[in-house]
Amino acid sequence: MIPILWLVSGITYAQDRSDNQWKFLVEPYIMFPFMNGSTGIGNLPDVSVDASASDIFSNLSIGAMLYAEAYTPTWAIGSDIIYINLKEYVKTGVLITAGSVQAKQFAWEVSGLRRLSPWLEVGIGGRLNSLSADIDLTISRPNETNTRSGGTTETWFDPILIARVKNPSGEKFLYQFRGDLGGLGIGSQFTYQIQAYVGYRFSDLFQMTAGYRLISIDYEKGANENRFLYDVDTSGPVIRFGFNL
Repeated sequence: MIPILWLVSGITYAQDRSDNQWKFLVEPYIMFPFMNGSTGIGNLPDVSVDASASDIFSNLSIGAMLYAEAYTPTWAIGSDIIYINLKEYVKTGVLITAGSVQAKQFAWEVSGLRRLSPWLEVGIGGRLNSLSADIDLTISRPNETNTRSGGTTETWFDPILIARVKNPSGEKFLYQFRGDLGGLGIGSQFTYQIQAYVGYRFSDLFQMTAGYRLISIDYEKGANENRFLYDVDTSGPVIRFGFNL
C-alpha cells in the first residue's frame, strides 16, 4: 500500500495588515495514516489495500514530510514535500493467497492563496505525484499455483482549487480548516483533500498544531499490460511542528 501521505497547509501567524513584509513558516510533520482502496498493474489482478497506521509504520523503510510557507497579510505561497518508501503485504483471498507491494512515492504540492477576509483564503495549486510500484502475487487456482510479478513508474500532475478557513492574524490559539479538489482527468480522474487542525503559538518562533487529514486519489491510465490503477483514500491524525522565521 502506498500512503500517500500528502499533506499540505501550515498554520500561519501574520502581524497587522499594514505590515506587508514577507514572513516564513517551516513545518516538519508526522502523519499516522490509515489507507483503504485498490491498486493494480498490467494484467495482474487488482490488489485490495486496507492498512492501519501500525501496518504502515512496521513496513516503512524511510519517510520524510516538510511543509513551508511564505506569507504576508494578503498572500500565502506554500510548498509541501513528501517522500515515502514502503513495503506492504496485500490483502489475501480465494484467488490471491500471498503477495506484497513495494512502493516509492514522491509528492510535491505548490499552492498560492489570497486572503479575502480575516478568516478566509482561496487559491489554486498543483500536486506532482511520482510513484514507483512493484507487485508480487501468489495466485492459486484449482490444481495450479503460480507467482506473478509486475512493476511500473508513473508521474502525473493534478491541478487543484483550494479554500482555507483559519484564525485571524495575531492570535495565539490557532485553528484551520482546509479543503481542495482537482485532477478532473488532467492527471487523476478526481482527487480531493480535507484537513482540520487546532494548536497554539508558544512564542515568536515556535508553534504546534494537531488534527486530521484525508487525501483521496483516483488515478487510472492505460490498458492491458500498460494499465496502472491507484484508487486509494489515505486518512489519519497529524502532528505539526512549526517554526516562524
